[in-house]
Amino acid sequence: MAVVKYSKRPARAPSASGLFSTDAPVTIKRLSRNILLVLALAALPGGAVLGQSMGGGSSLPNDRSSTLTKLDPPPPERGWKALANLLEALKPGVDTRLDPTPSQITTHIERLLNRGKNQEALELIEKRLAETEGQRGTDVQLMFQHARALAALGRTAEAIAMYTDMTTRFPELPEPWNNLAALYAKQGDLDQAHQALEMALRANPDYPEARANMGDIQLMMALRTYRNAANQGVPGMQAKAREIENLLKESQQR
Repeated sequence: MAVVKYSKRPARAPSASGLFSTDAPVTIKRLSRNILLVLALAALPGGAVLGQSMGGGSSLPNDRSSTLTKLDPPPPERGWKALANLLEALKPGVDTRLDPTPSQITTHIERLLNRGKNQEALELIEKRLAETEGQRGTDVQLMFQHARALAALGRTAEAIAMYTDMTTRFPELPEPWNNLAALYAKQGDLDQAHQALEMALRANPDYPEARANMGDIQLMMALRTYRNAANQGVPGMQAKAREIENLLKESQQR
C-alpha cells in the first residue's frame, strides 16, 4: 500500500507575541587583587573578546547568548579558562535565559517532531496547554502539532478525534483534512480517506500533498475494485490489479 503523505504544519496559524523577561544585571562591588590582576590581563589582545562580555551586561555582536531561551541548553563556557574558573563563584545564581515566546515554543516543538522526538514534543505540548488553559482563543498550530505527536506515537484514535475536531472548527484549513485522510488510509478505510481529501482540495485546490494523496487513494480504490472482480472470475482483472500494484510501489519509492 502506498504511503500517504502527511502535512507538517498548517499554512496559516494565529500569531502570538510574548514579553521577554530578564534578570537584573549582577554588579560586583568589590574584587580582590587577584581578580583585578586577571581583569587587567584580560584587557590584553588575547583577552579582548572576554573583556567585552564583562561590565554592564552587553553582548558580543555574534554572541547567541542574548537570544537564548529556556528551551535552549545553557551555553558552554568560553574565553580564558583561568578567568572563567576564577569568576565562577561570582556567577548569578538564577537562570538568565529569556522566557520563550509562544511562537518560539511552537517552532521548538516543530523541530522535535521533525527529528522524531515525539514523546518529548508531546510533553512540551501538554505543558503548554496546561499553561494556557482558560485563555481566550485557540492556538491552531499547537493543536495541529498535538494531533501530529499523538499519531506519531501510535495513538491513532486520539489523533483522528483531534483532527476531526479541527476540521469542524477550522474547515478552511486543508492540512487537518489531509492528515485525517492519511490516518484513515492507514486503517484501510479508503472511502473515508477519499472524502477527507475531497474536503482538503475544496479548501485549497492547489494543495500539493492532498493532490498527490488523492492520486494514491484513487489507485488503491481501483486496486480494490480489480481484485474484487478477479475474485469473481472476470478475465483480465488479475493483470490489471498487478499493474496498479506496480504503480503504487513506484509511488512509495518517490
